[in-house]
Amino acid sequence: MKIMAVDLGDARTGLACCDRTEFLASPIGVIHERDFNEIIRQVAIAAEEYGVQEVVVGHPKNMNGTVGERAEKCEKFAKILSQLLAIPVRLWDERSTTVSAANYLNETNTRGKKRKEVIDAVAATIILESYLEYRKNHKDE
Repeated sequence: MKIMAVDLGDARTGLACCDRTEFLASPIGVIHERDFNEIIRQVAIAAEEYGVQEVVVGHPKNMNGTVGERAEKCEKFAKILSQLLAIPVRLWDERSTTVSAANYLNETNTRGKKRKEVIDAVAATIILESYLEYRKNHKDE
């Protein structure tokens, strides 16, 4: 099943998608937009264009598991998006994914403007990889 992941940001929102076998997660782009409703609209369009059967939205809980302002915004985003799409929209714990993305970009020596352009899509890819790993290990759910 094709699944798309979303790393919601204030100025940039990263997107990633996997192949039908759920083996390979790849970054598919970054939406450069600050308007909340416009981001939702563009994500819905991307979900339709890529023909995904599920959308996973990063849910940035605090490290202690509580829900802060950013996580609440992602919950609202997922709820509205699910009303626009006829496919499941799920929240997925994304604690530390931006840190992981930054570490990956450090390892690949990606710096400056290029780094800023791709970090959100890389974070979305990490969210998706985590979700795919969970699905692989919990086939009975």
